Amino acid sequence: MTEPSVVEPKPVTVLRGVGDAQAERLRALGVHTTQDLLFLLPLRYEDRTRVVPLGELRAGQRAAVEGEVLLTEVVFRGRRQMLCKIADGSGFLTLRFFYFTAQQQKGLARGARLRCFGEARRGLKGLEIVHPEYRLIDPNAVLKPEEHLTPIYPLTEGVTQGRLRLLIRTAFDQTAAGDIEDWLPPAVVADSHLPSLRDALLYVHRPPADAPVDLLLSGRHPAQRRLSFEELLAHQLSLKLLRQRIQSDPGWPLQSNGALKAGLLATLPFKLTRAQQRALAEIERDLRQGKPMLRLVQGDVGCGKTLVAALAATQAVQTGRQVALMAPTELLADQHAQNFRRWFEPLGWPWRCSPGGKPARPAAPCSRAFAQDTHPSSSARMPCFRRASNSPRSPWSSSMSSIASACISA
Repeated sequence: MTEPSVVEPKPVTVLRGVGDAQAERLRALGVHTTQDLLFLLPLRYEDRTRVVPLGELRAGQRAAVEGEVLLTEVVFRGRRQMLCKIADGSGFLTLRFFYFTAQQQKGLARGARLRCFGEARRGLKGLEIVHPEYRLIDPNAVLKPEEHLTPIYPLTEGVTQGRLRLLIRTAFDQTAAGDIEDWLPPAVVADSHLPSLRDALLYVHRPPADAPVDLLLSGRHPAQRRLSFEELLAHQLSLKLLRQRIQSDPGWPLQSNGALKAGLLATLPFKLTRAQQRALAEIERDLRQGKPMLRLVQGDVGCGKTLVAALAATQAVQTGRQVALMAPTELLADQHAQNFRRWFEPLGWPWRCSPGGKPARPAAPCSRAFAQDTHPSSSARMPCFRRASNSPRSPWSSSMSSIASACISA
């Protein structure tokens, strides 16, 4: 199969009316190229495909309405505001503006006809819409309703919904079919019953009037599922590539006779659960390989994750290595210290706890400090439990407010 070629992205400044200042504002939305505009997906949709008569409008309803201006005036009621009263023969509606210009006031003169959209609410003299989206229309022309559901996009300062819709529409019109590379094999798309990438983008930006709004709002429409599928697939593939890169580094195979592990298990007043046994077996198998282990042990509070970590640590300790157990808070570090004391002291493995708020000794002297404190039955050194903080006095400094480290030094 021939791989699709990579299309060179075009800067957003190639669009008409987008200069350096507008491009800077769009960068706040993560938009740098015309292709970025296509992937700036709507947050929700509004139905402006039907013009609601003013007599049928209800409080709390978001709707498109149309009417003739009866009166426009500037009043002072706590603050300066412009009120515009419109009618369509079935009812009246007040448009309220707190921010306006003299040109706007002039445009909304008596007799002007306009179509606007917004949420109606109850006012002192009937229903009103505060700062509606509106446009002047020719009184003698018959203006058709919107053909598509209206997308609502995330915004930033200096960029309006109308402006952003125009830019996305322009970017789509200027993007050739071959400029939107579909990296999914056709067989995969067909088996999943999903549209092509271009068709999916076109649908989410311009859904038809009969589009299932409930599916679009819930993100379950096939066009949205197509975009989600590609994003999740790309994320999964990037993680696999990262995993391959990490595991290409050499590691130390850790082989032990399991004597320390068996001794720890013998002191426990209970047996490991099957989940603990399975997790420990997988960890031990990874530790015996000559590459870094990438594993996450996940479980509820109290399910025994710390014990699994302690048992896995014995495999490293017996091979002459060091083990670091890290926790995000000093309180959790204290809990780990108590657990390690209870588990390892009966086996003759002492430990040391150094609070992160105190000056910590350098990591290298850690080994020297325990060089002569050896276990009676082996040449391995005693464990060291250390907490590190972001204190400038500590050579174990970290960007975290408090990092707890348990270091079982072998």
